[in-house]
Amino acid sequence: MSLTNVTTIEQIIDRLDDIIEYSELNNSTFGYFAVLYQKVTMKVKEGVENHFFDNNERMEELDVIFAKRYLEAYYKYQEQIKVSASWEKAFSINSDYWPIVLQHLLIGMNAHINLDLGIAAAEVSKNHPIEDLKNDFNKINEILSSLVNEVQNDLAKIWPTLKYILQKTKKVDDFLVDFSMELARDGAWKFATTLANQPSSELEHLISKRDQDVADKANIITNPGFIANVILYTIRIGERGTVVKKTTNLKG
Repeated sequence: MSLTNVTTIEQIIDRLDDIIEYSELNNSTFGYFAVLYQKVTMKVKEGVENHFFDNNERMEELDVIFAKRYLEAYYKYQEQIKVSASWEKAFSINSDYWPIVLQHLLIGMNAHINLDLGIAAAEVSKNHPIEDLKNDFNKINEILSSLVNEVQNDLAKIWPTLKYILQKTKKVDDFLVDFSMELARDGAWKFATTLANQPSSELEHLISKRDQDVADKANIITNPGFIANVILYTIRIGERGTVVKKTTNLKG
């Protein structure tokens, strides 16, 4: 499917709607990440409209470039066209029974933040010093962090025991999620600056190497070890509802 005419955040949101609708009609777990990503995109749109960023026009452009990398990977995968190793890992668990909803979200975030975000940031900064983008880039983390509680509540509808855990841990998990997102963001920024300061002849090699590294990291999400897997299997058995119901719960 062509993305040539997709140039605004509104159009990105519409395409995400299409993926969510398709996923619900086909009982597909692809909708999980699309729902989460739509939440983030709508927050960015709200930020642009409220002049939250230093350069709101540039941030919309970044958001569109960034989102189109996910959309392109999704459409290619559906058409059985080769995608990056990172997205191949993320999409491949769609047909597996055992991954819990959180794993579907995390493995999508791994590919999109650790690979795509740096590439998009370097691209939008072409012909400009990339340091000019840094403050707005950091503000994305504020948006992600603002969604943590909302996503946790949505996940608790799917796995009710999560509410008990959140109460007992006194939101220690907020710190862990924020910390992991901050690490991913910092890694993405470092990658973006590397790309921005290299000749174009080196970009394909650097992106390919980064892609493989990010794909390897996905193994931590899909196979974190025996004890963690036992816990995840227990959570999976305790998750409530069909794929469609879980997708609906994630919408909030």
